[in-house]
Amino acid sequence: MKASEIKETMLKLVSSKIPVFIWGAPGIGKSSIVKQVAKEQGLAFTDLRLSLMDPTDLKGIPFFDKDNHEAVWAKPNFLPKDPHSKGILFLDEINTAPPSVQASAYQLVLDRKVGDYELPAGWSIVAAGNNESDRGVVYRMPPPLANRFVHLDMEVDFEDWKSWAYQAGIDSAVIGFLNFDKEKIFLFDPAKNEKSFPTPRSWEYVDKVLKTGLSKALLYDTIAGAVGKESATAFLSFRAVMHELPDIEKVVNGEVKEFSSDNQVLFALISGIVSNVYHDNTPQKIDNVLKLSLKLPPEFAVMLVKDMQQNGISVEGSNEWENWVKAFNHLLS
Repeated sequence: MKASEIKETMLKLVSSKIPVFIWGAPGIGKSSIVKQVAKEQGLAFTDLRLSLMDPTDLKGIPFFDKDNHEAVWAKPNFLPKDPHSKGILFLDEINTAPPSVQASAYQLVLDRKVGDYELPAGWSIVAAGNNESDRGVVYRMPPPLANRFVHLDMEVDFEDWKSWAYQAGIDSAVIGFLNFDKEKIFLFDPAKNEKSFPTPRSWEYVDKVLKTGLSKALLYDTIAGAVGKESATAFLSFRAVMHELPDIEKVVNGEVKEFSSDNQVLFALISGIVSNVYHDNTPQKIDNVLKLSLKLPPEFAVMLVKDMQQNGISVEGSNEWENWVKAFNHLLS
């Protein structure tokens, strides 16, 4: 399932208090989706890393109650207590926890209680983990625990990521490059012992690196540390052609009449235009963009408009929409 499908499914299962387990390769955004769902639903969010715990950390430590002459369990203070609260209890990387710790989670997941603790009624349980084939430090999940979840397999989908990237303000050079070479959104080979490799998460790091203002001399080694040397070389080569781009603000204002025919430059141009219009989509700008798209190669004109539509930019009401449809109708049918 792609990220948007995982999110849609989670919204339903979380509201019904059905335990969910999201499987997927490292760095593809499993935990980010869970946090996003919690934020959009106005839910509290508690992230537990069972791999850092002992079995007694979850169940609590027993002590003697001298008044009642019985042993009781001291409830852990990191679990939600307010009976009126609502939230998501996220068990991230649960299959990296030793079997003894996973066993202590059985009762919490199925019965919503462990020891003397009971999870408030307004809370849902979501877990995530890497696939065993990814060669991470994982333990095979025991069938009794696995059977307590609805399992969802997450995969990388570039179009999903691109929609998120525009909304998140990711650098247009990153979006343009991955539009140009979609395979580099995720290149993880568990058979290789690589420290850095391209994933949606590591490309987000590249965006953050670019925004630090790091000197050009240090840029290659730093970006290579996020996505690997091969991808860093390809990305910076792509970014270098962006000096051929006209000023994007002048483009969307209709002041630029000529464009390069180089494919890399055109991919960069489209990502820059969509990023600009997404954050300031006045009717005049949209008119200008549709008008200038008539001068682009047809496949790039269609890509530009589709990217705008997928990001909620209304093009159908533009004064130029009818002319655009007439020009490219043969590619849409």
